[in-house]
Amino acid sequence: MPTAAMTFDERYRAIDARDARFDGQFVTAVRSTGIYCRPSCPARTPKPANVTFYPTSAAAHEAGYRACKRCLPEAAPGSPEWNLRGDAAARAMRLIADGVVEREGVPGLAARLGYSSRHLTRMLSAELGAGPLALARAHRAHTARMLLVGTDLPAADVAFSAGFASIRQFNDTVREVFGLTPLELRARRPAGGVRSRGEGDPSTGQGTGGGSATGGASAAGGSLGEIVLALPYRPPFDAAGLFAWMSARALPGVEHADETSFVRTLRLPAGPAWFELRADGDRMRLRARLTALRDLPVLVARARRLFDLDADPVAVDAALSQHPELAPLVAQTPGMRVPGAADPHEMLIRAMVGQQITVVAARTALTGLADALGERVEGDGCESVLFPTMAAIAERGHEVLRGPAARIRAITGAAAALADGSLVLTSGDDGAAQRAALLAMPGIGPWTADYVRMRVLGDPDITLPGDVAVRAGAAAVGIPSDPRGYEAWASRTAPWRSYATAHLWRAAPVRPAHAARANRIDLPDPIVHKEPS
Repeated sequence: MPTAAMTFDERYRAIDARDARFDGQFVTAVRSTGIYCRPSCPARTPKPANVTFYPTSAAAHEAGYRACKRCLPEAAPGSPEWNLRGDAAARAMRLIADGVVEREGVPGLAARLGYSSRHLTRMLSAELGAGPLALARAHRAHTARMLLVGTDLPAADVAFSAGFASIRQFNDTVREVFGLTPLELRARRPAGGVRSRGEGDPSTGQGTGGGSATGGASAAGGSLGEIVLALPYRPPFDAAGLFAWMSARALPGVEHADETSFVRTLRLPAGPAWFELRADGDRMRLRARLTALRDLPVLVARARRLFDLDADPVAVDAALSQHPELAPLVAQTPGMRVPGAADPHEMLIRAMVGQQITVVAARTALTGLADALGERVEGDGCESVLFPTMAAIAERGHEVLRGPAARIRAITGAAAALADGSLVLTSGDDGAAQRAALLAMPGIGPWTADYVRMRVLGDPDITLPGDVAVRAGAAAVGIPSDPRGYEAWASRTAPWRSYATAHLWRAAPVRPAHAARANRIDLPDPIVHKEPS
């Protein structure tokens, strides 16, 4: 059930049961203590009369509460609500997590959403209990906590990498939110919880220590060594399936995946970054090298979206298991995730190249594109390749891509539109508007627009009725496989149709590889697709 629709009594039963499934989806503020907690906090359940529920920690901050020192609610996985919902508040939360407020300010965020700064502040305050500045501040506090307990970075570096404008602002915010100074917060991590390069996770560990960060921002804009962080998620988690998906589509030089890890280079606002994601118990271990510390929150947000770490798998699995055709698939693969996108622009190009050809052929074409037009950078001790910029593809894509001239023009035209800003594609887009904008582009049909929406927005309710793999999977489990019949059947699984799609991809019978000419992009209309790229 979406938490926005939960009643007070339903939320109270969740905290009384200390149900960890709801951690990160709302917080519990207790008037008698002045603190707020995650639903699974082990402290004694407060009386209902003393409880107020807030959708975000920022709303609790604005109401005058501080975070519980015992359960550290900022350490919970993020809410799946912001992907499930497509309204302005959810779009704003996705953009705030991607660092838009730090880079462009509230006016930039408001412009992206199509509102004035004043109206956006009023709307978010009414909907979420906090305006965009307070929401961004809470996000910075969350990042700071993660770095303080998860790394050995100097506190001054933590301040600027979390997005604070000054050491004083950092000290004041951490003290106000957590009731502890930055170094007191760091001292509460468990003994042995942090290694020399920085590892850790939220804990209820005890400790002493104090003080505030001092020093300058000398490291804030420069390169740094390796950072290792733990990214929590809600179990169950189909890590093996997600790594297999990534492995089948990994572009040599740009990225690499095996049974237990995924590695790639990525272009971030301040410069190139290298990162690795590896499953580690009930957390994903992120190892990264960045051009600038201030890109760390952006990388964390994109890594979480790429691996769908904010999903609520228990709710998804429970809903899909109600359908006899899907119940065996859910039982076989609990915790299915829908892969996201590390870069929205790259995702569109990959989707367009992958139309009407096999995964292997698309991988070959994209590898050639990256090898010819991508920038060489230092990875994990060896040379890596950044996926080409949209400007490079627009200018030289026709030299590398093979296939009908009209289709090459469609791909390079989309890249040019992204490069000059005439086509906007971000994780904070309105879903319907994004789809309409994509469909207006030459060479982009319903499958591509919907697939991009699934991957870029993390939309959990997308069907791909024309997808050959979806139709094969549907036929294999007794679901109508013709597009109209499948659409009608799939409506029963709303709002989790993207996850049903992922299960059907997995259920599709494995076919022998078809002979395909390398680098060929052959996309005749109407668009009917073989496999997701």
